[in-house]
Amino acid sequence: MGHGAVCGAVALALVVLACSCGAAAPRLERVVVAPDGKGFVGAESGQRFAPRGFNYDHDRASRLLEDYWEAEWPTVVEDFREMKALGANVVRIHLQVARFMDGPDRPNAASLDRLGRLVALAEDTGLYLDVTGLGCYRRRDVPDWYRDQDEAGRWQTQQRFWEAVAARCAKSRAVFCYNLMNEPVVPTARPVPADWLVGEFGGFSFVQRITLDPAGRPPAQIARQWIGRMTAAIQRHDTQHLITIGLLPFPGGGTGLASREVAELLGFLSVHIYPASGKMPEARRTVEGFAVGKPLVLEEIFPLTCTVPELGRFLEDVRPHVAGWIGFYWGKTPTELSCSGEISDAVTLGWLRLFQEMKP
Repeated sequence: MGHGAVCGAVALALVVLACSCGAAAPRLERVVVAPDGKGFVGAESGQRFAPRGFNYDHDRASRLLEDYWEAEWPTVVEDFREMKALGANVVRIHLQVARFMDGPDRPNAASLDRLGRLVALAEDTGLYLDVTGLGCYRRRDVPDWYRDQDEAGRWQTQQRFWEAVAARCAKSRAVFCYNLMNEPVVPTARPVPADWLVGEFGGFSFVQRITLDPAGRPPAQIARQWIGRMTAAIQRHDTQHLITIGLLPFPGGGTGLASREVAELLGFLSVHIYPASGKMPEARRTVEGFAVGKPLVLEEIFPLTCTVPELGRFLEDVRPHVAGWIGFYWGKTPTELSCSGEISDAVTLGWLRLFQEMKP
């Protein structure tokens, strides 16, 4: 079969799959930690729930969600339907401080309204949301007033952010969890650069410091205090939904947030891990280090430094320790990916196929 015929066949299959999702979405129920503490269940039915989905962090043009969710809302609707058709039950969204806060104590009403519309879309589509906040992914977007705040002022702004977001999301059954921050770190000693953002990858800053000055405090104390403040802000409006943090793959606390020290403060643990070829045993030990008595979700997973078959074997290998996993979807359907010819698109296509093959 020629390349064009293959693309046509894939397109037809996707249309059929998308049409099959046109039926009314199942009624969502709040997700809670299972009685055995190893996974999740529906709060009403008690049925097992295994998070399985995608980070919807940017589109095919590397635009953040808030860059296009107003002017190109039909694209967001289409992407949610595509993720559902691929078999997802969770979508992780990333909210930027610059879009949700107009000042230290002034939430942006328009962004909150758009978030409310996104929550309604998730409900209609039958998808849960992992609501990750406090993003500062593009340095140029971070306002000077936020960049220049000291720890006390920054934490107050972060609390106000979470109060506003939780107030908007509290009543929705489509919220799986609130994720306090993507990949926070606590410096262990001074001096540290006067920079809240740490490193870049692909033009984005994914890691943030939660303080610039430990002031003699142990990292665990700072982490626990910060988690407590953010959790309290959310729970002023929402005591029902789960809370987690997107942790870097250092269970012993190389980031200042050791898995055992923060686990008791969270509903479940989330770790971001990209297994590397030739280092699968090390990756497995990392996952085992996060298995500390709370459900564990691999909140970021992708064949970035390994092959798709290697990643599939890894996921099977760590299944006894993991309650679910969340990969990536960037708005290109399998049809488009299969017809692209780009190596990166071939990798993404392989990932999507693996995602559909893996049982929850």
